[in-house]
Order: sequence, then C-alpha cells, then structure tokens
Amino acid sequence: MHAPGLLIVRDARFRDHVAPREHPEAPARLDAIDQAIADLANDWTEIDPRSATDDEILLTHGHEHLKFLEQLRGQRADIDADTYASTASVDVAKLAAGSTTELALRVARGEGSNAFALVRPPGHHAERERAMGFCLLNSVAIAAHALRARLGLSRIAIVDWDVHHGNGTQHIFEEDRDTFFVSLHQFPFYPGTGAINEAGRGNGEGSTLNLPLPAGCGDAEYIHLFRSVVRPALVAFRPEIILVSAGFDAHADDPLGAMRVSSATFGMLARCLREIADEICDGKLVLSLEGGYDLVALGESVSEVFRALIEDPKPVEFPTPSHRAEEFERIFRTTNARYWDSF
Repeated sequence: MHAPGLLIVRDARFRDHVAPREHPEAPARLDAIDQAIADLANDWTEIDPRSATDDEILLTHGHEHLKFLEQLRGQRADIDADTYASTASVDVAKLAAGSTTELALRVARGEGSNAFALVRPPGHHAERERAMGFCLLNSVAIAAHALRARLGLSRIAIVDWDVHHGNGTQHIFEEDRDTFFVSLHQFPFYPGTGAINEAGRGNGEGSTLNLPLPAGCGDAEYIHLFRSVVRPALVAFRPEIILVSAGFDAHADDPLGAMRVSSATFGMLARCLREIADEICDGKLVLSLEGGYDLVALGESVSEVFRALIEDPKPVEFPTPSHRAEEFERIFRTTNARYWDSF
C-alpha cells in the first residue's frame, strides 16, 4: 500500500534566477510547465520549498565551491560561457537543491507515493568543486546524500534521461558502489563525458551505466533501451528509491539537442520507472527538472510525465523495437555483462 498522491514543489522564486542576456535556461520554462499542467486534475500535493543547508550541500560539494557561491551572492556574473549568476541565483540554487531534497526525504518516509521538483536552475552538470553547464548545485546528488545521512538509505539509483550526460552526478558517485547511476544521452556531445566504457572507478566499478546514443535517436531507441537495459539493471540493483534527473532536451523540437524523442515517450519512460519502482522499492520515485528548452515541447512532456505519475498505474505496453534499437541493446548489454548477471 503506497502513500496517496504525487508531491510537487514549485514556487515563484525559481524565476528569480535571470540571465543577463537571452539564454535558453530562462524563467519562461516554468511558465510553460504551469500552463501545460493547469488543465490536469490537480491530483497532487504542493510542498513548501526550502533551501538546502550548508551541511547538506557539503555532503556533495567541497568547502571551496560553497565559498565560491557565497562570494557570488547578490552579484551578477558569467561563470563560464554557458553558466551565469544573477543577484538571486545562489539563493535560488539552494532553494532548488533543498526542495528536491525535501521531496526525496518525504517520499522515502512514505509521505507521498512519488514526487516531482519543478525547480531551476538545473543541477546535474555541477561537479563537486565547479559550477558548469547552467548548473550551480547538483540538486539530485545533494538529495541522494541527504537520504543516506538523514534516513540511512543504503542503495540509491539515479536515472538521467537529459540529452546531455550528467557528468557532475557521475563523478560525485563513481567510486560509490551503493549509488547506481544510469544515463541515456547524446554522444559525442556536451560535456564530452559519458562514454560507454565509463563504468565507475575503484570500489564503484560497475555502478555507472552509460548508454551513449548518436544524434537522431528517438522513441524506438529510448523505449527499447529502457525495457531491455535500464529495467533489468535497476531490478538487479534493487534500490530503496529511484531519483530521476528529468531533462526534456532530447525532445525532437529542442533547440539544444539533436534527438527525436516525442512528448508521449517521456510519459512512457516515467510510466516504466513507476512500474519498476512499484516492483522493487515500494513505488519510491522522485524526479527533479533538468533541461528542456523548447517551451511547447517542455510543457507537453512534463504534462505527460504528470499523467504517468497521477493516473492509475497501468502496465507499460512497449512497441516492437527497431533493428537499430536491438543493435544498441546488444552493444550495451555485451559491454556491461561483466557487471550485471541480468545482461
């Protein structure tokens, strides 16, 4: 028996992170999501956002990075060619990280069946000591560490379906055998990481599963790989909770990626993860917004994911895979077979 309902966080303050010039990671992204979900049944509970504490942040990031961010507070700055700070950005990034963490803690305690943090800026590129790729703090990584420190969870899975590889999340956990990171992403592409042979390091070897895909992949490849590679790996790992870096820039209409995923398929991926979570970890599933820069596509895709989380669960019906999708499956399973008996 699951706790009732979807938990979400959204707040006007997430719009206070504002670029000094035209930038794809803009407050209008949240406006598009709000408009898209306005017609849904409102079958969710909104949780008050909160800021991540310094102690929570320091479980993931180093003292030097936290000091760097504190020096940026109230300032406008270009951190790199892609990443900016406005006067409110540091506070907003802490709010995003804390809100994602709060949802994860509540779901892990059984206070909600699943959750979606509608937050910005995104987080999965943020390294332990570096802001990059639009990201200041790694919200999902901070949530994962809080689950372990506060509630004693021992096995946590992170699924990243953003079109860009989550380099920060991978590097933060790549030596941790009890945190399983799996990523589907366009490759080669920014940030240049996520090759198939990146499988973790040291004690964490085998705990990273990268599924790098060439430009032009779409519904057939994503759906089949979720069924044939992601699912058996998650079932074998048996996490106590699944966290999702939910980026929507693999959409066919997104200006930053070159993939061909449809809005409906993002909903199907969410249904698949919900089904897996129901099977192996009492339904505990938490999503945090990452990329997605075509406003119409973003709104439609998030709406599809909301439907997957709030409607009565139904078995996922997978279409017949393409020959190309089956070839990717063969490559990924063969490459990782030494780590996963299920392959």
